[in-house]
Amino acid sequence: MRSMKHLGVQTRLTIYTGKTTNEATFGKGVATLLRGIAETGSLNAAAKGIKMAYSKAWRIVKETESGFGFLLIHRDGARGSTLSKEGQRLLDVYEALEQEAAQYVSVRFKELIS
Repeated sequence: MRSMKHLGVQTRLTIYTGKTTNEATFGKGVATLLRGIAETGSLNAAAKGIKMAYSKAWRIVKETESGFGFLLIHRDGARGSTLSKEGQRLLDVYEALEQEAAQYVSVRFKELIS
């Protein structure tokens, strides 16, 4: 029988508004879209980059903006999109927390499983 040392762990971070995660949330999907917009300057290109329909990406961004009460991106028609100040800040915070949590949980898991 194998030991448990070959097991791994993965964290999942969700930022939400309200009292439950049933309301607006910001997680891996929204973060991936915003990162793609920052890199490409386009919601459409960001959506295509993760094989998501533009209409779904648009809906996700609009729902998150509505629930959080601020814009995540600035749209400039055919010229594309850029992250709003709040959108960039939220993405930065999410990425920092995600990295810190993953590192901590990985180390702690190895300590506990050994």
